[in-house]
Amino acid sequence: MRPVRFVALGDSLTEGVGDPVGDGWRGWAALLAEGLAPADAPAEFTNLAVSGAQTRDVLERQTPAALALRPDVVSVVIGVNDTLRCTFDIHAVAARLDEVYAAFRAQGAVLLTACLPDPGTMLRLPGALARPLARRQRAVNTVVHALSERYGALHLHAADGAWIADRAMWSADRLHPGESGHRQLALRFHALLAGAGLAAGTAPCAEPGSPPPGRSAGLWWLATAGTGWVARRCTDLLPQLLTLAAAEVRHRAGGTSARLDLSASHAVASALAALSVAERPDPA
Repeated sequence: MRPVRFVALGDSLTEGVGDPVGDGWRGWAALLAEGLAPADAPAEFTNLAVSGAQTRDVLERQTPAALALRPDVVSVVIGVNDTLRCTFDIHAVAARLDEVYAAFRAQGAVLLTACLPDPGTMLRLPGALARPLARRQRAVNTVVHALSERYGALHLHAADGAWIADRAMWSADRLHPGESGHRQLALRFHALLAGAGLAAGTAPCAEPGSPPPGRSAGLWWLATAGTGWVARRCTDLLPQLLTLAAAEVRHRAGGTSARLDLSASHAVASALAALSVAERPDPA
């Protein structure tokens, strides 16, 4: 029998950013791959995730490459970068994820998905700036929840919990897990697979091999790589985010903040309803 094939799709989180090994990244998916099969018959692991990827990249570039590999297990963890773009559209996100999930389930692959914390909270942005990003991430998470249930995915609830507030779990940039965080994700995915009788290997070790980054590491990241990240967001998202923040302040002052949440909920419901309508057979 051929080895178990595991293919990972997504962005920098799945690429392994925050968990450096040698000159590259390792990350939760590589750690999970080691526990999918016995040591004498290791799984074949391919990581197609690319830093900065959005749902469009997963659909148009990563999915065709992954389907050609005919994976037994495939992870699709994506969506945060969509929320950080001025082009964010929950209808488009839902349609793309629906197409991706359907393609892998049609091949018979076991599908792994996850909901994620919002970047505004992780970056500790001021409330008026953080709330619009949180609303967007909740919308993405709601879509992922619904589609994961529709396609029978093994879904990891990673959007909240004690690990979010545990500084030791995160890398210097506070956007990506550190080694401990990646190990926790791998452990939790392994538990889901083992519970379904789909993981024959040993669970990943929870103990990191390196200490978590300190405050100085965070300042160094901001002074180096962080400046470029902030600059890119300033030219793309920031103008729109300031408009959204002004709306937050205005509604908060008028006591009508609930309208913003209601509008976001309606958009998600509309996006999911559109998928349902598209799947209905033509009466003719």
